[in-house]
Amino acid sequence: MVSFSQLTYAQRGKEHPHPLARELFAVMERKRSNLSVAADVATKAELLALADRVGPYVCVLKTHIDVIADFDADLVAQLQTLAEKHDFLIFEDRKFAYFGNTVKLQYGGGVYRIADWAHITNCHVIPGEGIIQGLAEVGAPKGRGLLLLAEMSTKGMLATGAYTDKNVEMAVANDFVIGFIGSRRFTEERDLITMTPGVGLHASGDALGQQYRTPEMIVTENGSDIIIVGRGIYGPGKDVAAEAQRYRDAGWAAYENRLK
Repeated sequence: MVSFSQLTYAQRGKEHPHPLARELFAVMERKRSNLSVAADVATKAELLALADRVGPYVCVLKTHIDVIADFDADLVAQLQTLAEKHDFLIFEDRKFAYFGNTVKLQYGGGVYRIADWAHITNCHVIPGEGIIQGLAEVGAPKGRGLLLLAEMSTKGMLATGAYTDKNVEMAVANDFVIGFIGSRRFTEERDLITMTPGVGLHASGDALGQQYRTPEMIVTENGSDIIIVGRGIYGPGKDVAAEAQRYRDAGWAAYENRLK
């Protein structure tokens, strides 16, 4: 059997059973991009400006909506408009981690109403499989998709070994799950997308334990599908559009090298 990582995004999109995964692969092919930008900013104006500047180069914009100090409904409306304008999906990096009934309320209601606008969200499976079922009850009717946090990119992280294996087992068994946050391809039992944070053009780290790996390490060697980049694109003194294009090109080159 040929590994899913040896198929093109177009081939995988054509065969994938989940409509959102098909849409994501189609966006990646249209834009020749496997780049997601992590929009870790604190105000509405910063988020919208960043989304507009990186939008042409990304397949997914990753948000932390709960850090936006001046969040309002207009922010969501403008973010959706930018997603349509630039042809990208929105991933709210909420990292749900509680009982199924509570996460249903957190996902579908509250101030943020995440399921109404975020194509993708994610969760820890520490509470058990009920968290997936609870999120699916809200998100599946809206055509949303879920990633499981099988690994993280920080030094000393505890998501390893049997815990990671349990993530894979649950993902394979639940149709609402479209993939993982992690550093590699985890299974060939079904086509699950891996998105990888902590990617830089040079392997390094920061003072708070973040570890950076190159697109070649993550995509070509490990079989991951989407690179997630934050400060490497919009840190101090950066030309945001130029850096986004540079990372997009590096991620796509790593993907093409994987197919050879």
